[in-house]
Amino acid sequence: MKSDPAVLLLMCNGIKHMTAIFLQVPNLISDTNSASDYLPIAIQLLFAGAFVFLVLGVTHLLGPKRSTEEKLKNFESGIESVGNARQPMAIKYFLIAILFVLFDVEVIFFYPYAVNFRELGWGGFGAVLLFVAFFLIGFIYIIKKGALQWED
Repeated sequence: MKSDPAVLLLMCNGIKHMTAIFLQVPNLISDTNSASDYLPIAIQLLFAGAFVFLVLGVTHLLGPKRSTEEKLKNFESGIESVGNARQPMAIKYFLIAILFVLFDVEVIFFYPYAVNFRELGWGGFGAVLLFVAFFLIGFIYIIKKGALQWED
């Protein structure tokens, strides 16, 4: 049996079981869609919205309404606010946050390889080694620039 490249691509993306089901049952997906097909979704959305508004309305009606000066103060993370909120912050904080997000997203790209490493073979292994090399080059560059040294 000759394999279609599109089917192989879907299988490499982790959808091989669903692809096999659709290939074995040719008339599973119909070309005709009617509004009645979407009726269950509409009913579910209607009930979900009604539930949200019902719960918000009941808590608003039954909840306590004692507003004091202490309750109306701004409060965040257990620290009382002091001074101007427009104070300049150290750029290191934002740099560390951006680097965390960047490297966190890069680590997420290892998951598809871990799931499909047998099917990808040596070509996939080479691609992952190249990805790790770029990852390490970026990390070494960041360390040499001193971006992770907080006290400067």
